[in-house]
Amino acid sequence: MKFAIVSDTHNNIVSFNKIIKWLNDNEIDLILHCGDICDKETINEATKNFNGKIKFVRGNGDFNLEDVPEKIELSLGGIKIFLNHYPDIARKAAESGKYDIVFYGHTHKPWEEKIGNCRLINPGEAAGQRFKQTFAIYDTETDKLELKILEMIHL
Repeated sequence: MKFAIVSDTHNNIVSFNKIIKWLNDNEIDLILHCGDICDKETINEATKNFNGKIKFVRGNGDFNLEDVPEKIELSLGGIKIFLNHYPDIARKAAESGKYDIVFYGHTHKPWEEKIGNCRLINPGEAAGQRFKQTFAIYDTETDKLELKILEMIHL
């Protein structure tokens, strides 16, 4: 199974829709969003345009999204996953030994490191505020993580 990891959209629905189009075209049917969506309109637009499901967590820029959880724990393809926005919470989750992969956002910077047997991963930012716009694709069957740079993908 392949799924996408996106973070820090900051209401840049134009970029998020480009990511969504690529995901739809490549038959990816799940997005894990690591927070800082920023408003309900962005969630509604993304949900309307994406052919699959999106799981969102709330970040520090998500002021009126109380119904969005701060963290999600799930299992995909036998892989235990923890998803949240903040690097300090993510690091503690990775150090707990309970998860195979922990995804987070907040720093806007793509990052991967190994803590014990856990991969700690930040997909970067969809907004393009500080760095290039990026997202990641993870394949549970091959354990392969691929960083995608938005300006480099063909739509």
